[in-house]
Amino acid sequence: MNSVFSKRSLSCAAVMAGVLIGASGLAATASAQTPVKLVLNWKYQGPQALFFVAEDKGYFKAEGLDVTIDQGEGSAASITKVATGAYDVGFGDVNALITMASKSPDEAPLAVFMMYNTPPFTIAVKADSPIRTAKDLEGKTIGGPANDGALRLFPAFTQVAGIDASKVAVTNMQANLREQMLQRGQVDGVFGYVNTIAFSAKSAGMNPDKDFRFINYGDYGMDLYSNAIVVSQAFAKQHGDAVKGFVRAINRATKDMIADPAGSVETVMKREPLLNKQVEIERTVATLKMEMNHPEIAKIGLGDVDGERLKRAIDMVVKANGLERTPEASAIFTDAYLPPLSERPTTVIN
Repeated sequence: MNSVFSKRSLSCAAVMAGVLIGASGLAATASAQTPVKLVLNWKYQGPQALFFVAEDKGYFKAEGLDVTIDQGEGSAASITKVATGAYDVGFGDVNALITMASKSPDEAPLAVFMMYNTPPFTIAVKADSPIRTAKDLEGKTIGGPANDGALRLFPAFTQVAGIDASKVAVTNMQANLREQMLQRGQVDGVFGYVNTIAFSAKSAGMNPDKDFRFINYGDYGMDLYSNAIVVSQAFAKQHGDAVKGFVRAINRATKDMIADPAGSVETVMKREPLLNKQVEIERTVATLKMEMNHPEIAKIGLGDVDGERLKRAIDMVVKANGLERTPEASAIFTDAYLPPLSERPTTVIN
């Protein structure tokens, strides 16, 4: 009786030991996943599908990353959120990063993957508005969300376009009221990204092609880069391999979105089912075509920057905003975490 009991006890103990060892192995595997807090540039929309593709297809997990994705409050705000340590990684405006790097170089994040390589910054006015050129903005009221990238760059735009900034009234508004306030004539123009305004208006039942006209910063010589993947200095120093893995995952997901924009939007619809799917598909295609399709990528690939172009952009932002210090290009962007050119897109969309 005792020997049988002893054998059974030993057998049970062995089983339990195996279970505990297995559990500890799983725990070790789980703990090996590096936690990453990511903040987007804005609310969930079609072009952000690449982040959700990376999550849903397991690209982050395959790189040993446990990524938490939060909505953003503007491209400029994302830079601040990463700089303060609230997030490890962000999707934000590199021009806001240039300003921060000039003022607070020890806190400024670092761009590691340039996503929007063509300037999307604009001021939208009503199609029947007397405002036809940038100079016509004088004496008018322009509104936008406080953290909007185009609003933040407006001081630079006024200098480049020859506008007397003292004659332009700037007001803040909630982003979800932007297009409606413009349509109702409550403001004379609104700041934003071309595709954000156009497709938000379309979602609200407007016809942006007929209702609005756009005064684009790029048409006045502001050949700036826009949104990039940025990481905090601390996270890059402590988790360099994780940054490389994150960028690899994003690169894979971006190629998937380029290959199948409509299918990629499904990942966004899972998270925001009330969105208009067709509008988000159109928004995504327009973003690929207009914001991610600079001719330079044929040579340097998506994700990288042209060094001389970036230097010119830095000088432009510094001069226009009266900044005291000009940051080095290496303090704004590094290619150290990029996959090889052979693995990155060199064409986006025809």
